[in-house]
Amino acid sequence: QVQLVESGGGLVQAGGSLRLSCTASGIIFSINHMGWYRQAQGKQREMVAALSSDGNTDYAHSVKGRFIISMDNAKNTSYLQMNSLKSEDTGVYYCNAEIETVVPGGLYYWGQGTQVTVSS
Repeated sequence: QVQLVESGGGLVQAGGSLRLSCTASGIIFSINHMGWYRQAQGKQREMVAALSSDGNTDYAHSVKGRFIISMDNAKNTSYLQMNSLKSEDTGVYYCNAEIETVVPGGLYYWGQGTQVTVSS
């Protein structure tokens, strides 16, 4: 059984920074893709940042230049460094990963989410 657990959310003033972490646990052969999503109240979940195993990154236009996604493969942990936070960054942040386990082929897993609130 694979689990993703996020941490690092909280309340921060506009202009501040937070670093989110997402740690995968269980029987993991490889993590092929890691992504961070967020869902603001009353809105659809949207992709914020993504990182593939070959090092390619992708960011939502609204966070480019402010957020950085990274991965510590030894710890099976992804990080989302969020700088210059704005009130519109408020929402529940979820990590998502494509993980290969004992079952051939990668499966996608979601974390439980961590709340980020940016006060203006």
